[in-house]
Amino acid sequence: MPAKRPAKTTAQTVAAALPAAAAPATPALAAATDLVIITGLSGSGKGTVLKAFEDLGYYSVDNLPIDLIPKFAELTKHAPNIRHAALVVDIREGEALERFPALFKKIRRIVPTRLVFLEAEEDTIVRRFSETRRPHPLGLGHSVAKNVRRERQFLEPIRKLADPIINTTKFNVHELRETIHRSFGEKKGGPDVLVQVTSFGYRHGVPPDSDLVFDVRFLPNPNYIPEFKHKTGKHPGVARYIRSFPQSIEFIERISELLIYLIPHYISEGKSYLTISFGCTGGHHRSVLITSEIRKRLAAAGFRVKETHRDILK
Repeated sequence: MPAKRPAKTTAQTVAAALPAAAAPATPALAAATDLVIITGLSGSGKGTVLKAFEDLGYYSVDNLPIDLIPKFAELTKHAPNIRHAALVVDIREGEALERFPALFKKIRRIVPTRLVFLEAEEDTIVRRFSETRRPHPLGLGHSVAKNVRRERQFLEPIRKLADPIINTTKFNVHELRETIHRSFGEKKGGPDVLVQVTSFGYRHGVPPDSDLVFDVRFLPNPNYIPEFKHKTGKHPGVARYIRSFPQSIEFIERISELLIYLIPHYISEGKSYLTISFGCTGGHHRSVLITSEIRKRLAAAGFRVKETHRDILK
């Protein structure tokens, strides 16, 4: 009889559910067993990621007490119809989470294990809590922003052990799930990384999640031309103006060639997403046009590319 689809399980039922699910299976399935532990900041998308693993066929458990994780790893290893398993452990464990780094090293000796750490920018997490109207797990005694900072500091020792670390600031639910599917699902060949290209203004600061940053302030600035001052790099007139300079075209071509060369190397290192930022002074003109042009060339080269403009409305 075929094994049932792995289901999301509560901590209270996991011990009973695993033995009951056991059924004869081939040695190949047991040999392929692995465990993924998902952790990170509250509001960073752990529930979405756990659901994505469940969709991939992982036996999924949310909020398992850390003292049960070694037993869970043992059960996972020996349950022949469970090929993969995923679980979430986070700040809801309280002070017990301080024991996790040592526990994680122990678990890795039991079963091949990966630790996925999710994070996002503070203002993004604050907005997500505001939209869902759910309290932060650290309580109502402080603002959400202060709780995010406290949680980030508390989880730093765990973050240092993680691979990969995924910043979900610019991901929507579908993109995050697709990233997990591509990173942990069956390999189908082709590009396996989501490339985020974004424009920004240096006066507002460099995006903290940037992997690569390019400064395009050397290009002529349309801001000094009255008819372009209150338009953006998406306006056809502004775009034509920026493209009219040889250095603009040469920069686009050279950087595109560089990125097309680099991205496969990031893929081979297991990177699931790459953020490339282009900055000008205000983030309205030059960086917007350059970002759009680079996105077109990377997409034409076959990469999954998302284009955003952080400061275009500021």
